[in-house]
Order: sequence, then C-alpha cells, then structure tokens
Amino acid sequence: MLPIRVKLLLLCMAAGLASACSTPCDTPGKLCAPVTSITSPVPPPSQPAPPAPERPPEPQAKVETFAIATPGTQAESPAALPQPGAQPAGAVAEGSYRIGLMLPLRSEPLRVAAESVRDGFMAAWERDRDGIAVTVIETGDVAQDVLAAYSGALEQQDMIVGPLARSAVTAVAASPLVQKPTIALNHPEGRGGVTLPPQMMVIGLSIEDEARQAADWAAREQPGAIAYILSNPAQYQRRSASAFAAQWQRLGRSAKIAELNVLNGYLSDAELVQLRARLQSEPSALVYAALDADQARQLRVALQAPPLGEIPVYGISSLNPGQAKQLPGPELDGVRLLDLPWQIQRDHPAVMIYPQPVGKDADMERLYALGIDAFRVAHEIARKAQRKQSADFSLDGVTGQLKVRFGDGPAAFERRALPAVYKNGVPQPVLQ
Repeated sequence: MLPIRVKLLLLCMAAGLASACSTPCDTPGKLCAPVTSITSPVPPPSQPAPPAPERPPEPQAKVETFAIATPGTQAESPAALPQPGAQPAGAVAEGSYRIGLMLPLRSEPLRVAAESVRDGFMAAWERDRDGIAVTVIETGDVAQDVLAAYSGALEQQDMIVGPLARSAVTAVAASPLVQKPTIALNHPEGRGGVTLPPQMMVIGLSIEDEARQAADWAAREQPGAIAYILSNPAQYQRRSASAFAAQWQRLGRSAKIAELNVLNGYLSDAELVQLRARLQSEPSALVYAALDADQARQLRVALQAPPLGEIPVYGISSLNPGQAKQLPGPELDGVRLLDLPWQIQRDHPAVMIYPQPVGKDADMERLYALGIDAFRVAHEIARKAQRKQSADFSLDGVTGQLKVRFGDGPAAFERRALPAVYKNGVPQPVLQ
C-alpha cells in the first residue's frame, strides 16, 4: 500500500502539478498544505552591465489549497486528498488575516535553518489555520534583496514574520519600511544600540538571554559564591560567557573569567590542572561552563577528582546535544542548564500536540520549535488586531514561557527558558 505522500505525488503528476507537490512534509502520516511561495526580486546591479540574452519565462506551478485531516479532528483518509475545484492558493477567503513568512530559503548557508523554521511554523498553522492565510516568501541573504522582498510583501500581507538572519533584521529595523506588524526571528546586530520600530518585535532564540537567566539562577542557589566563567575561542561561547559575566556583575557578585584552549576537541590538560588548583583555593565557588556537551564532560571529570569535591556547574542549551547525541554515563549528572521545553520536556502538553521532526540535529530542532511559537504568537496578535485590540498576553510555549506586549507603544517580548539538571546522562526539567 503506497504512503499518502506518494499517492499525493502521483495524483499531482497526473494533473500536471508535480512541481507544486515536490516539497516533502515533515508531518508523519499527513499531507502538507501547499502554500504560495514568492521569490523576491533580485535588485538590479549598481553598475551598468551588458544585456543578458533573453530567456523564456519559466512556467509557474499551479498551486491548490485543500483541507488537511489533523490528528484528533477527523480520520485521515482519501477524502483529505486535493478535490476537483479546490480554491486557488492566491484567492484568500474574505476576512482572512494574511501572514507572510519571510525566510532565506534561497541562501545556501541559511537554507536548512530556514526550512526548519518554516516546517515548525506550518505544523502550528495546520493545527489552527481558521481565518489565517500564510504565504511563504523566499529571499536570499543579501540585505538589499531582503528589503525588496519585505517592501513587496507589505502590499499583500497584514503581518510579516521574519527575517531570520541578524543582518537582515538589522536592515529592516533601520529602514523606514516597517508600517505593519513584523515579528523578527532573530536579534539585530549590536542589539543594545538598535531601536526597533513600534510595529516590530523580536522573538529570536538568544544564548545571551539564556546566559543571563543562568546567572540569576546561580545567584539564587549559590549566595556568596564566586563564579569561574569558562569558555573557549568559539564566538558563541564568548558571547555566552560575556552575557553571564555582565549579569553576574549587575548582581554585585565576583567573577573570574578563563578561556580554555581546545585541540582536536579536547580541553588542555595543563589548563584543567591549573583550574583545579585555583578552585581548591576558593572557599565557595561555582563554574559557568560556556562550552559544548563534550567539553563540559571533560571539565566535570577533571573537577570531580579528589580532593576537590563537588563544584556546582551551570550552563545553557549548548550543554544539551539532543537525544540522538546524548551519551550514557554519570559524568554530567548534577550539571544545571537551561533549555527549551521542546528539548527537555517532551511530555509537556504544548509539545506533544506537534509532530516531531525526523533527522534534525538539536539546533535545527530548536529552530523548528521557534517556528511553532512564531506562529502561535503571530496568531494571537492577529486575533487581537482583528478585534482592534492591542496584544498583551502570556503563552506556555514550546520554547519557554513567553510574555508579549504588542500594539500599544514599543513592543515587548520575554522568554523564560526551562531549568534542568542532568540525571543518568539525560537533562531532566526542574519545575519551579
């Protein structure tokens, strides 16, 4: 018996719609709803160039919208297949709120990340799609390309979700274009010095925010302790260490910062010996490990050797490599970290209702979860906008506890990640 996805492809090919059905669906046992995909115009070159030979226009794929059976609502059956006379995707039902999901799907470095966000966004839309029309807007990663796509989307959409790249968010935020609700999926470059337009809100995942929350957590649990903040030259680790140190100092606490060298994935033995000696001289100390999981495991083995005893270790989501890469063993047991409910609380009601992506690494799963919450936030803001209300709400999201204020002055967004502790080699949530 052929899978539903194959049946759909065969039906589409028979009707001349193979190109409209070529995108695979990450939702097990379901068919993907085709959505309009807009490719942004490429800006003209700044210098005159010889005219290129004319090329015949590429045929446009015909796209249809049809009902999808959602688990828990009705049985999935051949009735979920496209039916004759299906409504064209370009024809939006009257009263629908139009959301443009703008992602760098034409960028080779960012394509996989963009696909993960898109898949999560569409998984959430499939569960709560009434009154919402979604258009996927493809861009590259050049700021001018993104601005052109954004400007064009404003004419057709009621809200824009995106961009995803930091440079693109910076370009949009600095432009005079933001006249409609815009939910950016990343923070602008130099975020502290960028003032966002009132109609723009940033909901991107942030290791700096996680690090600051880790500092608050460590300060509550370890009053009076001095923090040893450890990282290596990797850029994300330096950003994590810097954010923790800044928050730790705001709390009036003392810290010492050390950057450990790494060779072929291994921390320097000599530096670990020196670190042990320094920690032995401290009556009260904790470690903030701005490291990856393998490096944290090496650090923990070094710190647990007698006579040092138990040193509290804190970290963020970088200490969780995901289910596929977690190693059994007690080396990390007791290490505290912050991560998304999507990664460490699979039995959470908000997590269980969405399909789990297959074959994605931990970072891409986090972006998939970001896509889910991006739709949920956008949907709630859209619902309030249709009622001519400003949005002020909390959301038990798959990326954390979310607080949103939008539509009445400058937008505000806060995400609180979920605390966890390693037990038997697996991060377990700490419910507070």
